[in-house]
Amino acid sequence: MAEFSNVHSVTEMPGDDGKHSFHHRMFLEPQEKKSSVKALVVKQAKKTCSCTPAKVKDYVFSFFPALQWLPKYKVREYLLGDIMSGVIVGVLLVPQSIAYSLLAGQKPIYGLYTSFFAGIIYFIFATSRHVSVGIFGVICLMVGQVVDREIQRAGYDLDRTEVTVLTDTAASVNTTVSPVNQTSQNLLCDKSCYAITVGATMTFIAGVYQVAMGFFQVGFVSVYLSDSLLSGFVTGASFTILTSQAKYLLGLDIPRSSGIGSLIATWINIFRNIHKTNICDLITSLLCFLVLIPTKELNELFKSRLKAPIPIELVVIVVATLVSHLGKLEETYGSSVAGHIPTGFPPPHPPDWKLIPNVALDAIPIAIIGFAITVSLSEMFAKKHGYSVKANQEMYAIGFCNIIPSFFHCFVTSAALAKTLVKESTGCRTQMSGMVTSLVILLVLLVIAPLFYSLQKCVLAVITIVNLRGALRKFKDLPKMWRLSRVDTVIWLVTMAASALISTEIGLLVGVCFSMLCVIFRTQRPEAPLLGWVAESETYESLSAYKNLQTKPGIVVFRFEAPLYYINKECFKSTLYKQTGVNPVWVKAAKKKAAKRMLREKDMGCGGNQTNSSMDFISEPLGFHTIVIDCCAVQFLDTAGIHTLKEVCKDYKEIDVQVLLAQCNPSVRSSLLRGEFFTEGEDHLLFHSVHQAVDFALGAQRHSETNTSK
Repeated sequence: MAEFSNVHSVTEMPGDDGKHSFHHRMFLEPQEKKSSVKALVVKQAKKTCSCTPAKVKDYVFSFFPALQWLPKYKVREYLLGDIMSGVIVGVLLVPQSIAYSLLAGQKPIYGLYTSFFAGIIYFIFATSRHVSVGIFGVICLMVGQVVDREIQRAGYDLDRTEVTVLTDTAASVNTTVSPVNQTSQNLLCDKSCYAITVGATMTFIAGVYQVAMGFFQVGFVSVYLSDSLLSGFVTGASFTILTSQAKYLLGLDIPRSSGIGSLIATWINIFRNIHKTNICDLITSLLCFLVLIPTKELNELFKSRLKAPIPIELVVIVVATLVSHLGKLEETYGSSVAGHIPTGFPPPHPPDWKLIPNVALDAIPIAIIGFAITVSLSEMFAKKHGYSVKANQEMYAIGFCNIIPSFFHCFVTSAALAKTLVKESTGCRTQMSGMVTSLVILLVLLVIAPLFYSLQKCVLAVITIVNLRGALRKFKDLPKMWRLSRVDTVIWLVTMAASALISTEIGLLVGVCFSMLCVIFRTQRPEAPLLGWVAESETYESLSAYKNLQTKPGIVVFRFEAPLYYINKECFKSTLYKQTGVNPVWVKAAKKKAAKRMLREKDMGCGGNQTNSSMDFISEPLGFHTIVIDCCAVQFLDTAGIHTLKEVCKDYKEIDVQVLLAQCNPSVRSSLLRGEFFTEGEDHLLFHSVHQAVDFALGAQRHSETNTSK
């Protein structure tokens, strides 16, 4: 059954029973392109630039989804669940916001600011009903690494881990600047002030990137972050987070390592200073672990029976603060505490535009990870609950959750899986629960925050580490992942190791590059089996995979299970030659050599036996007369692929073997036509199924044998 014929025609061939069978050639007329690229651009421009009241209304409602669902809010049905989930998430978010602030290199108050603004802004712009946005550990780690680097560049003393919060004015000169730099710089704020300036500037840039991604609809970037890659990245980053918090568990006053190999450098520094361990902080850390881990496990074990998880983190923080205050642990044992946490909000302040060149590159992976996690979580929960979300709008939402709060001393936010699961399981119906969460945090900001002055930093470190259990448990899934896909497992291991041992940013880049190389390697050396016929059907399957398959005499059916392009063209030829057992180039060379030997022997007047043996070699049959190439798995051809097919067909034709192509998709057919693969009269070499190609080859061979016998 041939394609690309201009008319219907019938070819008569002898059938299996000696009678004549007919192979109908099909006429397929390609669709005409409806319009040119220029016309499409003009049409899209007119559509975009046109302005009508209805279109403005649709645009406003789509850009602010809250305007759509808020008037339809079912108070009696939704309100109780939203309030309950909002309060519970808020109670859990307060201690985590304070703890993760240390991870981002900031004072505790800034974590509360970040969580407060993120909930309100996401409420306005989001299309997801269940996602909880706020502080995410991995992103906080990446922010903290950049903050430490910029603080060091600015000349602040990194040996001091204690910093003071600038509450009244930002005009005082930093007292922790090294003497050399103090004479050459006129710094306008102390180290904590400069730290949040760096964090807010990077937050602004990351938000701009995310909004730009939504505007240009480049959400496809997230497809390069596979589930195994993201999981490995988060697990690797979790080791770095754990390492960065270990010094607080021991009460050590050591600088935070950053850059390549920071994990190893930090542990070396910890063991060098292990003799300086603060026993009070160590005991407090152990007691907190003994309380938090069993209670967290009970929460997971009985989550189906509990209406709400036990807020053990908040209980631990309250009790630890009271014990530290009443026992005067800071004054008596030198424990490191959170310090003064002011109430209220500072006036808005723009990011430091001069810092943008320093942090613009660092903000790219943070922006990509933030929107990838947010979009994937929103789509996952939307599918689970039967509604739809707009990926581009989610990018706008998380982008504005970073741009707007950057003017209010906040750092980068994204969706968080753990809090989203809690939010969903406690009755959340809409993003109204996010507003309730923000109100809970507002209460802390206005009234309760100063009461955490005596809270030990080791308690916050324990909370951070305990929340890493989910990522670290991924090691238990490795055997199952290995059985399911070895390639995905290797990607997970490589990304995890690179993120932990090198750095988080380089680890992500290594993971993306390695996963793309895996795809290339898979297409570079794909499966390429010979096929056999399934009896009493028109189906052909792999001879190496299934038993009891039949082969047609004189016909070899070969399937190449990958695109044919410049990377794997040599693999295609070598595998085809190996599977068929015939390399046409070698056969031609051998025949030419035999022909020359025959002529030489004839000229020398040698005996007839030697001449006959040379003649027999030249005319020796190959065992098959036709190769059918099943192209069903060939998604596309490039120039090298077309040239390779031409070369293969030409070489086999010269040794009297015809090559037929079957099951080519429209893209491949179009490429073959554009590449002038078919010469005049050879368009019958393309078939819509392997069975039809085999029937054609059998019929042609019988027809040829009949003509020869006559």
